[in-house]
Amino acid sequence: GNENPLYEHYDKILEVCKRFDVTISLGDGLRPGSGTDANDPMQIDELLIQGELVQRARNKGVQVMVEGPGHMPLTQIEMNIKLMKRICDGAPLYVLGPLTTDAAAGYDHIAGAIGGAIAASCGANFLCYVTPAEHLCLPSIDDVKQGVIASRIAAHSADVAKGLPLAVLNDLKLSQARFNLDWEKMFDYMLEPELARKRKNESESNTDDYCTMCGELCAMKTFRETPN
Repeated sequence: GNENPLYEHYDKILEVCKRFDVTISLGDGLRPGSGTDANDPMQIDELLIQGELVQRARNKGVQVMVEGPGHMPLTQIEMNIKLMKRICDGAPLYVLGPLTTDAAAGYDHIAGAIGGAIAASCGANFLCYVTPAEHLCLPSIDDVKQGVIASRIAAHSADVAKGLPLAVLNDLKLSQARFNLDWEKMFDYMLEPELARKRKNESESNTDDYCTMCGELCAMKTFRETPN
């Protein structure tokens, strides 16, 4: 018959956090567990409470971040992120995916990356990676790796979309290296150079001039060999 002790004794917890310079993360226990639950009244009521807790933490001098939704259709993500930012006064937002479909079991790292890219491009600050094992079993080491890589791709895509200089420059440098058929420099700017190098080395082509996707019809190769 009592409240969650973390909520009931929130002020006392804030005093401890202030003393030891701890940043807290306000989780959303009523986050949607399926796409059909997204933005239901319970989720919004909890969000309003999170907004109050953000202000109480800041009034005590404690840094705070806010956790966001888990399952959400594509068309609701932007609205949800902006609403959370508004109610929580711009506090850093950490989203769990979000997963854009409930039907991708075995590939939830992809569904999560799709939602994460949209969320981050709309203002989310941190992405929680999702593994291929989500909703099925405990993840293996490879599952964790695949989940992290998918999340990194989502985050980088959002950074490019927002025009963040380092992300844009990275992709520009990669494109320039691709134009010059400079494979080692290309690998330097890829998110997982080891895999890219491995796949290139497994290619039927033993030349550094082009890959086997286009072969002799490589546009870069043709351009370089065409007289001015």
